[in-house]
Amino acid sequence: MLIAGLSVNALAQSSTASPAPTTVSTTPATVAAKPAVSASANSTISELQQLMQSQGVSELRTTYNGNYGASQLFKPDTRTYYVALFQQKNFWRVVKTMSETQAEQVYKSFVGQTEKLAEVDIRRIKLEAEKQYTEQLIAAQETRLNALQNDLVVQQQQEQNVSVQQDQARQQAQLLSSKQQAARSELQGLQSRIRTLEAQQTVLDSGNFGSAKTSKK
Repeated sequence: MLIAGLSVNALAQSSTASPAPTTVSTTPATVAAKPAVSASANSTISELQQLMQSQGVSELRTTYNGNYGASQLFKPDTRTYYVALFQQKNFWRVVKTMSETQAEQVYKSFVGQTEKLAEVDIRRIKLEAEKQYTEQLIAAQETRLNALQNDLVVQQQQEQNVSVQQDQARQQAQLLSSKQQAARSELQGLQSRIRTLEAQQTVLDSGNFGSAKTSKK
């Protein structure tokens, strides 16, 4: 509440109006709102500050927009309204009136001013959030890009390794093919010699058998 010092939690609220209490608040004021500039002792701002510190006014409603706010307060014993426009904890303007209608009009006007004044701050907050979000996306994309680049390097290295292995395998296959052909030729030569010797052995065996038969007769 404004009387309790325009706390940080209250400043974080959206643009809503709080209901008016029926009696003067008995909660002790912790930090009173301060004027934006030093006010003289007989100014309306200093008068409202003193009333808030002494709990002589009740907060009827307060609206926050960004760092700006508007409050309507009421002094029961004199039936006096105080309407304040403030930034953070600093009073900017204070209007004092005994007319409820005027107090309502001024409060609505101040609320409208807070909406316009807060537009820049709200836009700045949103742009800052968008900037941070974009930076997070950039960081994520950079991480993804680095990962893809690393994957590509690994892939290229692997392809080079496979290519070298394929060349080596082809060379080994060619060498083995040459050796196989040489071994096959050697085998064929041996087999040919064996057949020749076997044929010669057959002839010799046949000749020896014929001679032996003639001798028996």
